[in-house]
Amino acid sequence: MKGPRGWSFRGVAVDARPGSLVTIEGPSGSGRTCLLLALTGRMRPTEGRAEVGGLALPRRMAAVRRISALGPVPGVSDLDPALTVAEHLRERALLQRRFDGSPLALLRPRRERAAASRARVEAALSAAGLDLDALPKAGRTSVRDLERLEALRLSIALALIGEPRLLAVDDADLKLSDTDRAEAWALLRSIADGGTTVLAVCSEAPGGTVAIRTTASETETGTGTGTGTADETDTEKGAADALAETGRA
Repeated sequence: MKGPRGWSFRGVAVDARPGSLVTIEGPSGSGRTCLLLALTGRMRPTEGRAEVGGLALPRRMAAVRRISALGPVPGVSDLDPALTVAEHLRERALLQRRFDGSPLALLRPRRERAAASRARVEAALSAAGLDLDALPKAGRTSVRDLERLEALRLSIALALIGEPRLLAVDDADLKLSDTDRAEAWALLRSIADGGTTVLAVCSEAPGGTVAIRTTASETETGTGTGTGTADETDTEKGAADALAETGRA
């Protein structure tokens, strides 16, 4: 992907099975977020091709968006600090019913649809390891009062409500203590073990992942088959420009 000031990323090759934990490791500004958004159908690449869940990119970007979901991605899928946890969950469930559900589902009785929606929310919270009763004010807890790991769990739960085949998480280890970082990676591994492919941007990837390691000048092969380059001195500005051109996905 190339922006007005240079390449955001280039020459990336990765092969991962369904249910893999794929990491994009490197410093901020090395094209990590642009690559994540490209692989989830949110940004159109300049050249090259990819296949996600049997769907070709960039030709079938809309189809890839339907099978993928974004966890926390700064500037794209941020939580609203003014809303409570329960408000976020209700909003996401409503959007899921209105825009992502099957047209036939709209013919089901309202009570049945509401029960199915509650079941999805509960399953997503369980998979994300977020216990509402453990929060200071339960579901009425404001997002601004959440700890970093709790906010990460909430963002992931919101993404999982749509039951995606691919979950993308940006800055998975940002501002986490060693203990919280270990919990975050355990969470992402458990989601991958459940069959959902996880794509996570991080500054330092744990072992046992399919890793793409980026720097401002090159990308080296990591665990698995991930390779790539981001070989312009203006990579950080180029990535920012490319993200800005995309809008808010």
